[in-house]
Amino acid sequence: MVTFHAHPDDECIQCGGVMRKAHEQGHRVVLVVATRGELGEVEDGFLGDDEALWERRVKETHEAATILGASRVEFLGYTDSGMMGEPTNDQPGTFWTADVEEAAERLALILRDEAADVLTVYDDHGGYGHPDHIQVHRVGLRAAELAGTPRVYQATMNRDEIMRRSRDFAPEDADPPDLGEDFGTPEAELTTAVDVTPYVTYKRQAMRAHASQISEESFFLTLPDDVFTVAFGTEYFIRVGAPPGIAEADLFD
Repeated sequence: MVTFHAHPDDECIQCGGVMRKAHEQGHRVVLVVATRGELGEVEDGFLGDDEALWERRVKETHEAATILGASRVEFLGYTDSGMMGEPTNDQPGTFWTADVEEAAERLALILRDEAADVLTVYDDHGGYGHPDHIQVHRVGLRAAELAGTPRVYQATMNRDEIMRRSRDFAPEDADPPDLGEDFGTPEAELTTAVDVTPYVTYKRQAMRAHASQISEESFFLTLPDDVFTVAFGTEYFIRVGAPPGIAEADLFD
Protein backbone atom coordinates (compact mmCIF):
# COMPACT_ATOMS: atom_id res chain seq x y z
CA MET A 1 0.00 0.00 0.00
CA VAL A 2 1.22 3.45 -0.92
CA THR A 3 -0.45 6.21 1.07
CA PHE A 4 -0.05 9.72 -0.38
CA HIS A 5 -0.39 12.86 1.74
CA ALA A 6 0.11 16.61 1.49
CA HIS A 7 2.02 17.46 4.67
CA PRO A 8 3.73 15.77 7.60
CA ASP A 9 1.13 14.69 10.22
CA ASP A 10 -1.67 14.29 7.64
CA GLU A 11 -0.85 10.61 7.40
CA CYS A 12 -1.58 9.75 11.03
CA ILE A 13 -4.80 11.77 11.18
CA GLN A 14 -6.26 10.49 7.91
CA CYS A 15 -4.84 7.00 7.48
CA GLY A 16 -2.88 6.07 10.58
CA GLY A 17 -5.21 3.21 11.40
CA VAL A 18 -5.21 1.58 7.98
CA MET A 19 -1.45 1.97 7.78
CA ARG A 20 -0.88 0.11 11.04
CA LYS A 21 -3.54 -2.46 10.20
CA ALA A 22 -1.96 -3.18 6.81
CA HIS A 23 1.46 -3.51 8.42
CA GLU A 24 0.20 -5.97 11.02
CA GLN A 25 -1.54 -7.99 8.31
CA GLY A 26 1.78 -8.41 6.53
CA HIS A 27 1.42 -5.84 3.77
CA ARG A 28 4.25 -3.48 2.85
CA VAL A 29 3.32 0.14 3.64
CA VAL A 30 4.93 3.10 1.89
CA LEU A 31 4.35 6.73 2.89
CA VAL A 32 4.70 9.49 0.28
CA VAL A 33 4.40 13.16 1.28
CA ALA A 34 4.14 15.95 -1.28
CA THR A 35 5.69 18.71 0.86
CA ARG A 36 7.78 19.06 3.99
CA GLY A 37 5.22 21.30 5.72
CA GLU A 38 7.33 24.43 5.61
CA LEU A 39 4.43 26.74 6.52
CA GLY A 40 3.28 24.99 9.67
CA GLU A 41 3.02 27.04 12.84
CA VAL A 42 5.39 26.41 15.72
CA GLU A 43 5.78 28.04 19.12
CA ASP A 44 8.71 30.33 19.78
CA GLY A 45 11.67 28.46 21.18
CA PHE A 46 10.48 25.04 20.03
CA LEU A 47 13.11 24.64 17.31
CA GLY A 48 16.83 24.44 17.95
CA ASP A 49 19.30 27.11 16.92
CA ASP A 50 19.44 27.33 13.12
CA GLU A 51 16.91 24.47 12.83
CA ALA A 52 14.37 24.96 10.06
CA LEU A 53 10.80 23.85 10.64
CA TRP A 54 10.92 21.56 7.61
CA GLU A 55 13.89 19.73 9.09
CA ARG A 56 11.99 19.01 12.28
CA ARG A 57 8.88 17.95 10.38
CA VAL A 58 10.81 15.51 8.20
CA LYS A 59 12.29 13.95 11.33
CA GLU A 60 8.83 13.76 12.93
CA THR A 61 7.43 12.10 9.81
CA HIS A 62 10.01 9.32 9.95
CA GLU A 63 9.29 8.78 13.65
CA ALA A 64 5.53 8.59 13.01
CA ALA A 65 6.04 6.31 10.02
CA THR A 66 7.97 3.85 12.17
CA ILE A 67 5.13 3.78 14.69
CA LEU A 68 2.57 3.18 11.94
CA GLY A 69 4.60 0.44 10.27
CA ALA A 70 5.74 2.18 7.09
CA SER A 71 8.77 0.54 5.49
CA ARG A 72 9.63 3.48 3.23
CA VAL A 73 9.11 7.25 3.37
CA GLU A 74 9.45 9.54 0.36
CA PHE A 75 8.96 13.29 -0.13
CA LEU A 76 8.09 14.52 -3.63
CA GLY A 77 10.04 17.77 -3.18
CA TYR A 78 7.35 20.44 -3.41
CA THR A 79 6.82 23.22 -0.87
CA ASP A 80 3.82 23.91 1.33
CA SER A 81 1.22 26.13 -0.37
CA GLY A 82 -0.52 27.40 2.75
CA MET A 83 -4.26 27.68 3.26
CA MET A 84 -6.55 28.44 0.31
CA GLY A 85 -6.46 32.09 -0.69
CA GLU A 86 -3.09 32.89 0.89
CA PRO A 87 -0.46 34.65 -1.28
CA THR A 88 1.82 31.65 -0.70
CA ASN A 89 -0.44 29.52 -2.91
CA ASP A 90 1.08 30.91 -6.09
CA GLN A 91 4.75 31.00 -5.17
CA PRO A 92 7.07 29.01 -7.46
CA GLY A 93 7.72 25.48 -6.28
CA THR A 94 4.53 25.05 -4.27
CA PHE A 95 2.54 21.88 -4.68
CA TRP A 96 -0.52 23.90 -5.69
CA THR A 97 1.35 25.36 -8.69
CA ALA A 98 2.91 22.04 -9.70
CA ASP A 99 2.16 20.63 -13.12
CA VAL A 100 -0.16 17.71 -12.43
CA GLU A 101 1.35 15.50 -15.11
CA GLU A 102 4.91 16.08 -13.88
CA ALA A 103 3.99 15.56 -10.22
CA ALA A 104 1.97 12.46 -11.10
CA GLU A 105 4.98 10.95 -12.84
CA ARG A 106 7.07 11.46 -9.67
CA LEU A 107 4.49 9.48 -7.70
CA ALA A 108 4.01 6.93 -10.48
CA LEU A 109 7.72 6.09 -10.31
CA ILE A 110 7.22 5.02 -6.70
CA LEU A 111 4.02 3.13 -7.49
CA ARG A 112 5.78 1.20 -10.25
CA ASP A 113 8.84 0.55 -8.09
CA GLU A 114 6.64 -0.86 -5.34
CA ALA A 115 4.21 -2.64 -7.70
CA ALA A 116 1.55 -1.08 -5.48
CA ASP A 117 -1.79 -2.86 -5.15
CA VAL A 118 -3.46 -0.01 -3.25
CA LEU A 119 -3.05 3.77 -3.30
CA THR A 120 -4.74 6.18 -0.89
CA VAL A 121 -5.28 9.83 -1.80
CA TYR A 122 -7.89 12.42 -0.71
CA ASP A 123 -11.36 13.26 -1.98
CA ASP A 124 -11.85 15.86 -4.72
CA HIS A 125 -12.11 18.77 -2.26
CA GLY A 126 -9.20 17.64 -0.12
CA GLY A 127 -11.34 16.90 2.92
CA TYR A 128 -11.71 20.54 3.88
CA GLY A 129 -10.59 22.63 0.91
CA HIS A 130 -6.83 22.92 1.47
CA PRO A 131 -5.12 23.48 -1.91
CA ASP A 132 -2.38 20.91 -1.28
CA HIS A 133 -4.99 18.31 -0.31
CA ILE A 134 -6.96 18.99 -3.50
CA GLN A 135 -3.73 18.59 -5.45
CA VAL A 136 -3.10 15.22 -3.75
CA HIS A 137 -6.41 14.08 -5.23
CA ARG A 138 -5.56 15.29 -8.73
CA VAL A 139 -1.98 14.08 -8.77
CA GLY A 140 -2.76 10.78 -7.06
CA LEU A 141 -5.52 9.76 -9.44
CA ARG A 142 -3.38 10.59 -12.46
CA ALA A 143 -0.38 8.72 -11.01
CA ALA A 144 -2.51 5.62 -10.52
CA GLU A 145 -3.52 5.79 -14.17
CA LEU A 146 0.11 6.13 -15.28
CA ALA A 147 1.29 3.26 -13.07
CA GLY A 148 -1.73 1.00 -13.51
CA THR A 149 -2.40 0.84 -9.77
CA PRO A 150 -5.60 -1.23 -9.51
CA ARG A 151 -7.23 0.06 -6.30
CA VAL A 152 -7.41 3.74 -5.39
CA TYR A 153 -9.09 4.95 -2.22
CA GLN A 154 -9.95 8.56 -1.49
CA ALA A 155 -9.59 9.22 2.24
CA THR A 156 -12.25 11.52 3.66
CA MET A 157 -14.34 12.24 6.74
CA ASN A 158 -17.86 10.95 7.27
CA ARG A 159 -19.75 14.23 7.45
CA ASP A 160 -22.95 12.69 8.81
CA GLU A 161 -21.11 10.72 11.48
CA ILE A 162 -19.34 13.86 12.68
CA MET A 163 -22.67 15.63 13.01
CA ARG A 164 -24.12 12.69 14.95
CA ARG A 165 -21.17 12.50 17.31
CA SER A 166 -21.24 16.25 17.81
CA ARG A 167 -24.83 15.99 18.99
CA ASP A 168 -23.98 13.05 21.27
CA PHE A 169 -21.15 14.83 23.07
CA ALA A 170 -22.34 18.45 22.96
CA PRO A 171 -24.41 20.13 25.69
CA GLU A 172 -28.14 19.98 25.05
CA ASP A 173 -28.42 23.69 24.25
CA ALA A 174 -25.35 23.81 21.97
CA ASP A 175 -25.71 24.80 18.34
CA PRO A 176 -24.68 22.19 15.75
CA PRO A 177 -21.14 22.71 14.41
CA ASP A 178 -20.70 24.72 11.24
CA LEU A 179 -18.54 22.35 9.21
CA GLY A 180 -18.60 24.39 6.00
CA GLU A 181 -19.45 23.11 2.55
CA ASP A 182 -16.03 21.56 1.90
CA PHE A 183 -15.72 19.50 5.06
CA GLY A 184 -15.94 15.74 4.65
CA THR A 185 -18.27 13.68 2.49
CA PRO A 186 -21.91 12.66 3.04
CA GLU A 187 -22.20 9.08 4.27
CA ALA A 188 -24.25 8.02 1.24
CA GLU A 189 -21.26 8.73 -1.04
CA LEU A 190 -18.77 6.61 0.92
CA THR A 191 -17.82 3.07 -0.10
CA THR A 192 -15.47 1.89 2.65
CA ALA A 193 -15.44 2.11 6.44
CA VAL A 194 -12.44 0.50 8.14
CA ASP A 195 -12.65 -0.28 11.85
CA VAL A 196 -9.25 0.72 13.21
CA THR A 197 -10.09 0.68 16.91
CA PRO A 198 -7.41 -2.00 17.60
CA TYR A 199 -4.82 0.47 16.27
CA VAL A 200 -5.89 3.82 17.74
CA THR A 201 -3.09 3.66 20.31
CA TYR A 202 -0.56 3.63 17.48
CA LYS A 203 -2.47 6.37 15.72
CA ARG A 204 -2.29 8.59 18.80
CA GLN A 205 1.39 7.80 19.32
CA ALA A 206 2.05 8.86 15.75
CA MET A 207 0.21 12.12 16.33
CA ARG A 208 2.37 12.71 19.40
CA ALA A 209 5.48 12.18 17.25
CA HIS A 210 4.47 15.31 15.29
CA ALA A 211 5.11 17.46 18.34
CA SER A 212 5.85 20.63 16.37
CA GLN A 213 2.26 20.68 15.10
CA ILE A 214 0.27 18.54 17.56
CA SER A 215 1.00 19.72 21.08
CA GLU A 216 0.06 17.93 24.28
CA GLU A 217 -2.64 20.60 24.73
CA SER A 218 -4.17 19.91 21.30
CA PHE A 219 -7.66 18.56 20.66
CA PHE A 220 -6.13 15.29 19.44
CA LEU A 221 -4.14 14.57 22.60
CA THR A 222 -6.43 15.92 25.30
CA LEU A 223 -9.49 13.85 24.38
CA PRO A 224 -10.19 11.04 26.87
CA ASP A 225 -9.12 7.68 25.47
CA ASP A 226 -12.68 6.42 25.04
CA VAL A 227 -13.77 9.56 23.22
CA PHE A 228 -10.68 9.47 21.00
CA THR A 229 -11.50 5.88 20.06
CA VAL A 230 -15.02 6.86 19.06
CA ALA A 231 -13.84 9.89 17.11
CA PHE A 232 -10.91 8.27 15.32
CA GLY A 233 -11.66 4.55 15.44
CA THR A 234 -13.13 4.37 11.92
CA GLU A 235 -11.44 5.61 8.76
CA TYR A 236 -13.59 6.34 5.73
CA PHE A 237 -12.86 6.15 2.01
CA ILE A 238 -14.36 6.37 -1.45
CA ARG A 239 -12.98 3.67 -3.72
CA VAL A 240 -12.55 4.92 -7.25
CA GLY A 241 -14.93 3.08 -9.57
CA ALA A 242 -17.09 1.56 -6.82
CA PRO A 243 -20.80 2.40 -6.50
CA PRO A 244 -21.71 4.64 -3.55
CA GLY A 245 -22.78 3.00 -0.33
CA ILE A 246 -20.56 1.51 2.38
CA ALA A 247 -19.95 -2.09 1.33
CA GLU A 248 -16.26 -2.61 2.16
CA ALA A 249 -14.52 -2.92 5.51
CA ASP A 250 -10.88 -3.21 4.41
CA LEU A 251 -8.64 -1.76 1.68
CA PHE A 252 -7.42 -5.23 0.68
CA ASP A 253 -10.73 -7.12 0.54
